Formats: sequence, structure tokens, C-alpha cells
Amino acid sequence: MPRLRFLFVSSNGALWGGSEELWSAAAAVLAEQGHEVSVLKPNIDETQPRIRRLRELSCRIGDLGRISFLPRAFHAVTRRISPALFGAHRDAAVGAAVAFSKPDLIVVSQGGNFDGVRLANFCRRMKKPYVLIAQRAGDLYWPVDEHLARTRAVYTEALASYFVSDHNRKLTQEQLGIDLPNSRVVRNPFLVPWARRSDWPSQQDGLRLACIGRLFPAEKGQDLLIRVLARQKWRNRPLSVTLYGSGKHRTALEGMARYHRLENLVFGGFVDDVASMWNDLHGLILPSRCEGLPLVLVEAMLSGRVAIVTDVAGNREILDDNVTGFLAASPTEDGLDEALERAWQRRDEWKAIGAAAADRIRTLVPPDPAQTFAAILVAAAEGMGASVDTALDAAVMDSARGEL
Repeated sequence: MPRLRFLFVSSNGALWGGSEELWSAAAAVLAEQGHEVSVLKPNIDETQPRIRRLRELSCRIGDLGRISFLPRAFHAVTRRISPALFGAHRDAAVGAAVAFSKPDLIVVSQGGNFDGVRLANFCRRMKKPYVLIAQRAGDLYWPVDEHLARTRAVYTEALASYFVSDHNRKLTQEQLGIDLPNSRVVRNPFLVPWARRSDWPSQQDGLRLACIGRLFPAEKGQDLLIRVLARQKWRNRPLSVTLYGSGKHRTALEGMARYHRLENLVFGGFVDDVASMWNDLHGLILPSRCEGLPLVLVEAMLSGRVAIVTDVAGNREILDDNVTGFLAASPTEDGLDEALERAWQRRDEWKAIGAAAADRIRTLVPPDPAQTFAAILVAAAEGMGASVDTALDAAVMDSARGEL
């Protein structure tokens, strides 16, 4: 395999997020294969395991959020006072990295579907080959008219654009008002074993669900869940929910739970060992208003657990309502309550439903999404994008034949 040069550019300004698992895992795979990998990301956290692994693999990593010899606080102030100046600094950093690394392919990873457009547009104007990753798309987030032409150009001139659900791909096409023939769906890495598990927690003390995700009710809908659990019938039933995750709205959500005097909801914080977390849980409940394809849904299904989720984004693409889980018709209190009620009435079947979900999801995701995506990027860099669909479909089908 010829040695290729890749530049990964993340638009995520947080220290880390689930949207960064795919590009970082694929970057590590490419580096392990002997390719040259460079990374640009705002606000590098040197303690993050993915960043540490990339350092160990001798990847060059640059911080888009600051100039090395100036304090981080200076850049935070600059971003607030002059976004244009801050954007110009990022453009210059990307330009320097491109000039230095001379990449065969630039991979622009977005937390949403439009937040990396400026970075990608700089690559487009430099006439450098690039691809886009979009980790989420939502009806609440549209490109503004003054940037629409640029956004369309960024997507149409990309070698490819990758989405984590077909819903997100189609919604982006609608928002741009154009077809994206070079777009396709890819899968994110998961944090539970591929091997099946047959265990099932005791139900003697009631049923236990997890709601997992960033504590951000505008998108994740934890407020809907709190209101549903506050209904009298759920107060009276042996059902409890643990909210796992961190975020800037934890105190507000805790206050809302206290306001409703909930005794069936607890806050579990952030958990590193995702596989072990499922040892004592019977299922997942996600009241999301906006998603890409929730990694936690894939992990719950791989772990043989029941899922009750809203019918948003890619959830319907992997979960069959009343067969491998339960879909709430809408991200509303009544919609969530209705789906949870259907699940409750079939609670004696949860173990069987979870087993069916475990079978189904293994036909839809490859056993190693990072390896699969790395192969896609190599094909794109070598100008063999037409072979990508066949390679990815074969990887999924091979896993299905070996596991089912």
C-alpha cells in the first residue's frame, strides 16, 4: 500500500465529544498502517485517550483554538470580541498545515452538518481534495441565506460527504436544495464488545433504564423525560431511570427533577466503562429532539437491551418498532409516554426483544467501523471512490454471515 498523507480537521470547539470518535479512530488506524497523519482541532486536551493514542503514533497535532505562545484566555476573548479575526486565525492555521503536510486528502469533521463549512471552504479555495463528515443534522439548524451559495459549493465540490444516517443525508439535501450524489452513510465506532452477551439483569427490584447523552435538553430532550416520569402512573410503577452524561445544564435538570419531586430518576454522571454500565440495566430511553444516529442506541442493541427512543434522525433506520424496540411517534411528552407504555405492557418480553435487536444491529453496522472508514478514506485519496460502496457493503455482510 502506498504511503498517503491525511489531514484531519475537526470543527468541534469542545475539549471532546462523541462526534470526534469516528475521525480520530480512523486517523489512528491510518497511522498504524503507515500513512502520514496530521490533525487540527480547537482546544486540544492532551489527557484525552484518543489524542494520547495519536501522539503515540507520531501524528502531528495542532490546536486550532490558539497560537502556541499565547495564553488560551487570550483566544477566548478574541473569539468573543472579533469572530472574524478568530476565523482568519483558523484559516491561516489550516493553510500552514496544508502547506507543510501536503495532504493527499483533507477530512473535515463536523459536529453538525454546517459548522465546518468555513474550514472546508478554505480547503476548496486552495483547490485541495477534501471530504466532509456530518455527525448530526436537525430541523432547527439551517444555513443562513448569505452563506447558502458557499455552503452548497463546499458540499458539491467535496470528493464525498459522509453522514451517520440516511435521514441526515436527505435533510441536508433539502436544506441545501440540491442533490448530493457523492454522499453516503457511514457508521461510528462503538464502545461495547462486538461479541454477543447473553446476560440479563434481575428484575426483582424493578426495571432500570438509562438515558445517556450530553445534558443538553434543547437537543437531547431530558426535560421531556422528566415530565413523563412525573406522571402519576410512572411514580407508582417499579421503574427507574438513570441520566448518564455531563453538560452545562446538569444543575438546571437536577432542579427540574427536584421541582417535580421525582424519586425514580437519578443522575449518574459520565461513565468510562460503557460495556459494564449495561450489566445492571434492562434498557435505554432516549427522548431526543435532534440526533444523527445515537451511538448509545447502537451500543444498547449490541448489548441485547431494549430501547425506547423518539422517531428522529436515523433511529428508525436501525430499530423496528414493536420488534427490536419501541419508537415514540414524536419528541413530545405524550409521544414518549405512549411508547414507554407499550414497552411496559410487554416488559416480560424485554429479554427476547433485546436479543432480536442484537441480531438486527449486527446486520447494519460493521464489526470495526474505524477500519471500514479508514479503508473508505484510502479509496477516496487514491481516487477510487466508486469502489467504496462495494467495500463497505461487503464488510457489513461479512459480519452478518459470521454472526447470525
